[in-house]
Amino acid sequence: MSVVEQYARAHVVTDSPEARDVVPVLLRYDAEADPRTVLVSLPGSHDWAVARDVVERGLRAPAGTGDVRVWPCGRVTTVIECHAAGCAQVLQLDSKALIRFLRRTYAAAEVPATHVQ
Repeated sequence: MSVVEQYARAHVVTDSPEARDVVPVLLRYDAEADPRTVLVSLPGSHDWAVARDVVERGLRAPAGTGDVRVWPCGRVTTVIECHAAGCAQVLQLDSKALIRFLRRTYAAAEVPATHVQ
């Protein structure tokens, strides 16, 4: 299987007044379409393409430049910050959920998950 999907709960801080506080976020990885990228989808919102290695590095230290940044926030939370024209979203996700998802992406791509905590 080359497609991995996993739902996670995220606390959202956004510049959109319609945003809810906690939302289900779909994490999606398609090894055949783009083995270096994961998609982060919020209900009724934009899908954010994030480099898989940026998510992985962001679990331990600030990572990413430009439109997408990822960093640890305490011991159990990871922040993903995304910017696009006229839109910015900041998501706080459980780090364990991200680690579980990343492990599944490596299994789907048949690459050892030696990098993921």
